[in-house]
Amino acid sequence: MTQTATTTATKAHIELRPFDTLGAANHGWLDAHHHFSFGGYHDPARVHWGALRVWNDDRIAPKSGFPTHPHSDMEIITYVTQGAITHRDNLGNEGRTEAGDVQVMSAGTGIAHSEFNLESQETRLFQIWIIPDRRGHAPSWGARPFPKDSREGKFVPLASGIADDSDVLTINANARVLGATVKAGETVRYELTEDRHAYLVPAKGKIRIGDVEANARDGVAITGVTEIVITALEDAELVLVDAA
Repeated sequence: MTQTATTTATKAHIELRPFDTLGAANHGWLDAHHHFSFGGYHDPARVHWGALRVWNDDRIAPKSGFPTHPHSDMEIITYVTQGAITHRDNLGNEGRTEAGDVQVMSAGTGIAHSEFNLESQETRLFQIWIIPDRRGHAPSWGARPFPKDSREGKFVPLASGIADDSDVLTINANARVLGATVKAGETVRYELTEDRHAYLVPAKGKIRIGDVEANARDGVAITGVTEIVITALEDAELVLVDAA
């Protein structure tokens, strides 16, 4: 059952979206779960969350993947939770992104790419699409490893289009993607303004936000608050999108 905590005075909204309520499509080589409407799954209540348009939880079998296909006018961020993914595109970019690291593709005026799991184990990843601040950006791709210990007990921006963020992968959107690791019993906080839309998914572990508890791969949609306070009930790895 979905848990929702709403405070009328501040219009705070914290909604749990359990993993087993997500849209799903199993293609054999790909087992995909959709936090938002995608492909053959459509839920009018889950089309987007602010500028956040897609959050897919994908499991890709070894030696398989997405053949070359096009995109345009979307910021696509991939956060790998297990294994690795190898990217190739028609701009000549190629790279391998492994667990805990991030790649960003700004589709802009158009890009064609493939994404393959060339490993001997299953790859698991979050694919996050954010609506850009305008149409017609030049297409681009980038990836980088991030020191895992830099996220201990705090949120660290991994990809961002917000001017104050430095040492991140750049996206063309008023949004940021952040990562954190939190040990069981510890708390991590994140400040935002009431008009922002936050979406949080534990890649690993169980957490609590107020009266709402979320397990690994559940989604939590949050708006109308100035601070998110997250307590780890188990050692947790968190991914957060903060979007307009």
